Amino acid sequence: SSLPEKKMIFKGLTVNKEDMNKLMLTPLIRYPLPGGSALITFEEARVAQRIIEMKEHMVELSYGELEELDKCSVRVQAVPMDILLPSALEIRLTPSRRSILLSALPTLDIPRDTLLDKLEIFFSKTKNGGSEVDSSEFLEDSDQVVLTFAQDGVAEPLIEKGHTQVPIGKGEYEVKISPCMSGDISNLRVR
Repeated sequence: SSLPEKKMIFKGLTVNKEDMNKLMLTPLIRYPLPGGSALITFEEARVAQRIIEMKEHMVELSYGELEELDKCSVRVQAVPMDILLPSALEIRLTPSRRSILLSALPTLDIPRDTLLDKLEIFFSKTKNGGSEVDSSEFLEDSDQVVLTFAQDGVAEPLIEKGHTQVPIGKGEYEVKISPCMSGDISNLRVR
């Protein structure tokens, strides 16, 4: 069954056919540091190397013209840092047996909670292919809803259908039904 549609913009050029299944990651470095430390990244490696070679530095913390007693400076030491970056990442995706992902939801002038209630009521009825709904929630930063049923086996037939007409207010809207996938990192190599 198909996954929900997501608008994406791909920039770049694929030159080798074997590169087509590779995902390139640009890491945003968030690194735990001991107290009183700072991680500074320079655009050019040679600048960082010069600062490291000088070892100790006096950093002036005062601003403006002050008398000698009011001036504040601190002695700091520059050392190189080894940062582990991912070189390979494998994620194992598992479809949920109890949850479905609802997308292509109508943009109506009603609160999100009201829309969730209407979806829960619709999918809790057996005549609509559903069953007792355990929970429903909007995915963060998304217009997609994860609906979780109380029993196993309810999700698969709905996913096979792929879409359904849901009555909301005076209208009827087509909603896309997709598998709800959970991912676990199965392999991570760093360099």
